[in-house]
Amino acid sequence: MRWTVHGEGEVWGNQWMSVRRLDVEQPDGERYDYHAVRLKDIAAAVVTRDEHVLLMWRHRFLTDTWAWEIPMGIIEAGEDPETAAGRELLEETGWRADGLTELIRSEPAAGIMDSRHFVYRATSATYVGEPTERNESDRIEWIPVADLAAMIARHEIVSGITLIGLLQLQLER
Repeated sequence: MRWTVHGEGEVWGNQWMSVRRLDVEQPDGERYDYHAVRLKDIAAAVVTRDEHVLLMWRHRFLTDTWAWEIPMGIIEAGEDPETAAGRELLEETGWRADGLTELIRSEPAAGIMDSRHFVYRATSATYVGEPTERNESDRIEWIPVADLAAMIARHEIVSGITLIGLLQLQLER
């Protein structure tokens, strides 16, 4: 049931993403134009200590919503996902992980987008100073892990990568 891609071209793009038109052929032989987004991979960090998790309260202007999120960002060219997760954690929160391990990986919309999301976990971190990314969040707080399920139910946590990371954290407890 493998599809064949006969060609691909960019419709529009910038340094983070590219909207593509693909000439695809389905297994039954039907051939047509398919549109997809090629988006850079994302790395994120779930940091815990003393039954608390480090979260950022932030506004997402596209949906005009406020919610709690884990630190995350685009993996830069030549950067491995673990390094990117640590860099984003430090830039966005001012906390440096004392070691990261892979928690979970996802492909959030593999039918229309090729971005992979890598989530790492740290069980300790050291505060090194104010975040250097000043436009990322309103507040940075250590939230009790026991509160996460209720926060998700109240839609205070809605980001896909945040949900995947925090739910995996709960499964591994």
